[in-house]
Amino acid sequence: MAVPLLDVAAQNLALEAELQDAFTRVLHSGRYILGEEVSSFENESATCCGTVHGIGVSSGTDALLLALMSLGIGPGDEVLCPSFTFFATAGSIARTGATPVFVDSHANTFNLNAEDAHGKVTERTKAVLPVHLFGQAADMTAIGQLAKAHSLHIIEDAAQAQGATWEGIPVGGMGDFGAFSFYPTKNLGALGDAGLLTTSNDTLAERARVLRNHGMQPKYHHAHVGGNFRLDELQAALLRVKQTKLDEWIALRTGNAAQYQSLLAGTPDLILPAAAPGHSWNQFTVRLPNRERRNALAAHLRAAEIGNEIYYPEALHQQPCFAYLPTATCPVAEQLADQVLSLPVFPEMTEDQVAEVTQSVSTFCA
Repeated sequence: MAVPLLDVAAQNLALEAELQDAFTRVLHSGRYILGEEVSSFENESATCCGTVHGIGVSSGTDALLLALMSLGIGPGDEVLCPSFTFFATAGSIARTGATPVFVDSHANTFNLNAEDAHGKVTERTKAVLPVHLFGQAADMTAIGQLAKAHSLHIIEDAAQAQGATWEGIPVGGMGDFGAFSFYPTKNLGALGDAGLLTTSNDTLAERARVLRNHGMQPKYHHAHVGGNFRLDELQAALLRVKQTKLDEWIALRTGNAAQYQSLLAGTPDLILPAAAPGHSWNQFTVRLPNRERRNALAAHLRAAEIGNEIYYPEALHQQPCFAYLPTATCPVAEQLADQVLSLPVFPEMTEDQVAEVTQSVSTFCA
């Protein structure tokens, strides 16, 4: 049978009546920008993350950019970030005029290696931006020690990790800011672009709220240059419906991941992802010995109409747009880019679909 990498429509259509009600509620309100739906979603999200403030924004990328701007990071500053992650992490740093400093990853978790980061701190380093990649929280204990030792701000990139925890603490609540994406493919997906910043710092929250709306306070008075980073009222209303299902969806993702772990254990040439506590399984990412073998498995699965994706085929320090930076040493990130392949793990998967993917992978590896 064909198995998609993700079935967004199946998830949303199961909630069609509730989503239609939310749309009608917003339509009839006549308030489409920064209204009651946004403020309610912000409060509900902050509660989920264990923070005082939630600040709805236009995308996960804008959440990162707004966090950096709110901390005053700009030209002359350096920010530590992993090289093995989605482009927005380092791209947001570069857009402020600051310099991304690429840090290597742990092979078993895909996340930032705090020990490597220690050796890359300079007098210009102002922050560290760990990513909770694929739904697994980064080692926030080690990152917190790094930040304390060097007086660094922490911005958590939790774009792929809604509902994940580190030692029982929700991601997004352990740094100065947490940045979330609600891109439709995320664990909690909007019906378009949307994002969120979380913080428990009142001063930073106020600054972020002002900067997300052109730096305007009061109306038509601008002490700062901000941006148009506002979350749409409609997206907030739709997300409020879907957020009530997040725990259930993560439990289903976790169950699918557990099936893979059991059925694929001991498969030749296949390295399974670590099943760490608190993982929210935005992706189930396996590793093959090398790029050639990985690409061959990807082609084999495509031929069987099984969805898969390479997140990510190049480390960020290898991207042409960052060629102006000093050469970064991130051998594990380069190795991961050669090895990784993500399999379907979406919550609507059936046991038969999991078995189909497993059989196809096992046949190839045998």
